[in-house]
Amino acid sequence: MRGEFIDLAGARLYYYAAGTRGSGNPVVFIHGFPTSGHLWSDVVPLMPPGHRLVVLDLLGYGRSDRPLARPVDAKAHGERVVALLDELRIERACLVGHGFGGGVAQSIAVRRAERVSHLCLVDSIGFDRWPIPRLRVSRAMLPMSPLVPTALLLSRLRSEVERGYGDRVRAARSIDLYLRPFAGPEGVQALAAHIKGLSTSDREVQTRLLLLDIPTAVVWGRRDRVLPLDTGKMLNRQIPNATLDVIGDGHHFTPEETPRQVADSIAALLRR
Repeated sequence: MRGEFIDLAGARLYYYAAGTRGSGNPVVFIHGFPTSGHLWSDVVPLMPPGHRLVVLDLLGYGRSDRPLARPVDAKAHGERVVALLDELRIERACLVGHGFGGGVAQSIAVRRAERVSHLCLVDSIGFDRWPIPRLRVSRAMLPMSPLVPTALLLSRLRSEVERGYGDRVRAARSIDLYLRPFAGPEGVQALAAHIKGLSTSDREVQTRLLLLDIPTAVVWGRRDRVLPLDTGKMLNRQIPNATLDVIGDGHHFTPEETPRQVADSIAALLRR
């Protein structure tokens, strides 16, 4: 799949488009921390025809530029996604967000509802349950990061991400890819910026989910050890017109490990 870079106010985002254009709504896939658009590689081929599919690397992840001094909280990422839609001339789209990417999708939905046709939250952050306690500890350690060897920081991050997988072989292969942007001093700076951004509270999203009038699907792995199913149940109760699809053998990284179930849930949502 061939992608390209697009410049948004001096920062390049990498994305690729797939699928077939038709009468169906475009679908935009938003990954979470610390992954990239690679997360959706096995979901995209399983999507129903007639939809334009857009997969991107958020700023600071994958092949996109490092954030430098640019903000990387969910609201800032959401504004960039809307700018990307503008550049691609997409007026409304189904937003599919995983983990922190689900927080980005929620931010867009509550602030720019006119741009969102459907909302799919896959093992997503929600409410005040983010960041999880382990990331709170990581944030407290950020002032010490220049003194800690890069290899040690990445080893700690690798261990945390591994908890989200059931398949260790797949985990090793994907995590190698996801951690590449964080190698070296500049990479550690980017990682520190991401962890700070993950911890930024967004009360506006939390208080306005009740007002959403968008067909929504909440998709969750029953065995998710990163963001437990209780968070998915809360999102399902809070968002009007939401459904909850529980993947019995799914862990946190359901788009990678159970792509058929995730694709089927998105397809069902698009029919609503």
